[in-house]
Amino acid sequence: MPLQLRYKKTELPFRYPFTISKGTKTHQPALIVELEHRGARGFGEAPAIAYYNLPVEKMVEDLERKKMFVEKFAYTDPERYWHYLHHLFPQNNFLVCALDIASWDMYGKLRNKPLYQLWNLDYSKSPVCDYTIGIDTVEKMVEKMIEKPWPIYKIKVGVPGDIELVAALRKHTDAVFRVDANAGWTLEEALEKIPHLNELGVEFIEQPLAKDNWEGMKVLYNKSPLPLIADEACVFEADVQKCHQHFHGINIKLTKCSGITPAKRMIDKARELEMKIMIGCMNESTIGSAAIAHLAPLVDYIDMDGPLLLAEDIATGLTYDQGKVSVSEKPGLGISTNLFE
Repeated sequence: MPLQLRYKKTELPFRYPFTISKGTKTHQPALIVELEHRGARGFGEAPAIAYYNLPVEKMVEDLERKKMFVEKFAYTDPERYWHYLHHLFPQNNFLVCALDIASWDMYGKLRNKPLYQLWNLDYSKSPVCDYTIGIDTVEKMVEKMIEKPWPIYKIKVGVPGDIELVAALRKHTDAVFRVDANAGWTLEEALEKIPHLNELGVEFIEQPLAKDNWEGMKVLYNKSPLPLIADEACVFEADVQKCHQHFHGINIKLTKCSGITPAKRMIDKARELEMKIMIGCMNESTIGSAAIAHLAPLVDYIDMDGPLLLAEDIATGLTYDQGKVSVSEKPGLGISTNLFE
């Protein structure tokens, strides 16, 4: 029985305008896909991120051009299907991610097990999820924290006056702070700012320098009093080895690396290199966030607050309680959506 594919474009509004060092956006565009095989329907998601130059329109264009080949594959398991898709869309890792997540969701339903059980994971070992505070005025950032009391905040920085922002936020909470510069600092700025952030009780720094500044990262790696986590510098599987001894850990984004299948291999490689592991989000709805949630027991840190940052959602199946994320016991991703009804 051949696979059946359907897709829809979405553009969900943020609760607040979302600002990082690269710019501001009010909505998150994404491609949602549905794969069906032997009565099981799996869902996947790929958000579009402007600075990776893979808009939803490009995903749709590639999908339409090769839809027949996506559907004609003799499906047996997600790993084989990912390899097929990886060669079918070599320049569109975002699209491969959406299809890979849908494939895993469908596979879990065919096996009648939630994904974390399919992988023999203990979900009680999942780390606490952080909540992201985008760049804004001090007053607005404090307002966001008060509205959402949380044990861990991820604070976006990488703009002038950012250390003063973090210091002002620290006056209002004893919660754990994580700081994400989104490649917004020079080496000199990082060397100056990180000791101050250490004094403010920050847990780690995410992507302090430009993604290709390996020489600068080597200097920072040897001097930083705080752990450094790669994000923009760690996209594909081969990047894990490159990040070793330049960063203390990596942040895996399913959309960037092309799905659950390569993410699991990246986790294995990082463990082999004794690096810390984070799985991060790109403002996915509950569909993409559920894929992250099922991998949570394998990693040290989780950043999957997309559904909390969005004003609207398109699926149910995840519960957030003070950073503790619960998944449904339904098979696959455990989500429900009427997007394709």
